[in-house]
Amino acid sequence: MLKILKSTTFLAIFASWLWSTAFVGVKIGLEYHSPLQFAGLRFFISGLLLLVFFGKPRVFLREIKKQPVFVLLIALLQIFLQYAFFYMGLDFVPSALGAMLIGASPLFVAVVAHFSLSNDRMTFWKMFSIAIGVLGIVVITLGRSKAEVRGEYEWLGILFLIMNNLFSGFSNVLIVKRSKGMPAWVLSGGSLIIGGLALFLVSLPVEGLASGPFPRDYYLALGWLSFLSAAAFTIWFSLIKRPGVKVSELNVWKFLIPVSGAILSWVLIAEEQPDWISVTGMLIIASSLVVLNLSNYWRSRRPRHHEK
Repeated sequence: MLKILKSTTFLAIFASWLWSTAFVGVKIGLEYHSPLQFAGLRFFISGLLLLVFFGKPRVFLREIKKQPVFVLLIALLQIFLQYAFFYMGLDFVPSALGAMLIGASPLFVAVVAHFSLSNDRMTFWKMFSIAIGVLGIVVITLGRSKAEVRGEYEWLGILFLIMNNLFSGFSNVLIVKRSKGMPAWVLSGGSLIIGGLALFLVSLPVEGLASGPFPRDYYLALGWLSFLSAAAFTIWFSLIKRPGVKVSELNVWKFLIPVSGAILSWVLIAEEQPDWISVTGMLIIASSLVVLNLSNYWRSRRPRHHEK
């Protein structure tokens, strides 16, 4: 049982589930707080939670001092730029179109990995799996609302969301290349604190300082979002650093995020009910994961076959 809980597959699914729960919390938080400021506060608290949980501030500072530029770069790409472009992009495009572009992030990560990592090239089965996953995202999204481009500002929003996906890919690749020896919790904690603080400071002249008092639901949402970010980023960074794990294949599990998010909305929101289009999209996404895992299984069996 312990072996299963430590497996890459289980932890990737668990991290994706954690991220899928963010939609409800963000929706609650943004009723009382501006986007960039709320995100900055959430991530800053997430980093502090990791320091408190591990209780090793000296280790944290020592490891950060070894590669300060690298940690700053991950904070810039993974937290500051990615989420700044994420929120700006969503402001310019219809929600359905935004959901499809964000849901297609594994495709962008795979492309970046293909050109950046010699051991993570695009293969037919990997590309086929990702294409099926993207199709599933499109089916789920269009089943909920219509995606359309209405003008020049929407194209700007599309560009912002594409940049958001590319920043995710570049940060994943950088972690593979340069994070050897640095504990995952130090890298995630440092990048969350620095990136969150940067978002918060930038939000002040742009959005102003939000003033309370805030209701209990706001603090519950902020607390959960801070916890899930700390846990999910640390898990994800640790998986990226594992020997033999390929960034492009790991990110395919993120196709589960909208699936889990839809199921949670059906459970938690009275107005939300399952429909055949969403279920069809989920089955398509499930088939993409089956294709990927079967192709990996066949590939792992091939060398043994040649040795006989």
